[in-house]
Amino acid sequence: MVLGKVKSLTISFDCLNDSNIPVYSSGDTVSGRVNLEVTGEIRVKSLKIHARGRAKVRWTESRNAGSNTAYTQNYTEEVEYFNHKDVLLGHERDDDNSEEGLHTLHSGRHEYAFSFELPQIPLATSFEGRHGSVRYWVKAELHRPWLLPVKLKKEFTVFEHIDINTPSLLSPQAGTKEKTLCCWLCTSGPISLSAKIERKGYTPGESIQIFAEIENCSSRIVVPKATIYQTQAFYAKGKMK
Repeated sequence: MVLGKVKSLTISFDCLNDSNIPVYSSGDTVSGRVNLEVTGEIRVKSLKIHARGRAKVRWTESRNAGSNTAYTQNYTEEVEYFNHKDVLLGHERDDDNSEEGLHTLHSGRHEYAFSFELPQIPLATSFEGRHGSVRYWVKAELHRPWLLPVKLKKEFTVFEHIDINTPSLLSPQAGTKEKTLCCWLCTSGPISLSAKIERKGYTPGESIQIFAEIENCSSRIVVPKATIYQTQAFYAKGKMK
């Protein structure tokens, strides 16, 4: 008997938005399908999914121990938000090559639905940074006797909503700075800038109005510009990067 082969293993999500992108929040139900296409007949011990949400940071720093001795210090930390496992076909145990309890799949496409609920607690929004990330994914594993498992991992996005209608995020923000330009022994007059925005919190798609006053007492032409910066902080072993 000639056994068939696995042609493809894919994961698809039942998207909840018009953009057809799998985006969820805490408490949502994540559902989808594991699609398996085979040529010929195959025998299967199990088809499983493993869903996880995890934040992970990692960076290295060089240290000098004296006497021309240096070493590398590794900083790493992980936080797990949820861990869900489910068996879509077969049984939980697949660490042996027993012929008992095998399922025969005929040539063609096979579809297996899955569903699980994200924790009700606030979850960290999906994030990719230089020294760390917050990732959520579903991994499918197909186990067959005497063969290596076929694995596939697909990520989905978690977006945690933040209520900006709080006093701390509704309060105006303002700042002032003054600078004196120098050129060799000559000193020009100062340039002062005062700027403010209406509040601290904004939502995606909103316009941020900047109110600025500039007093230019120098002899130079000043062109005002505004830039938004993102500050990233990573923590591991009590240290911040």
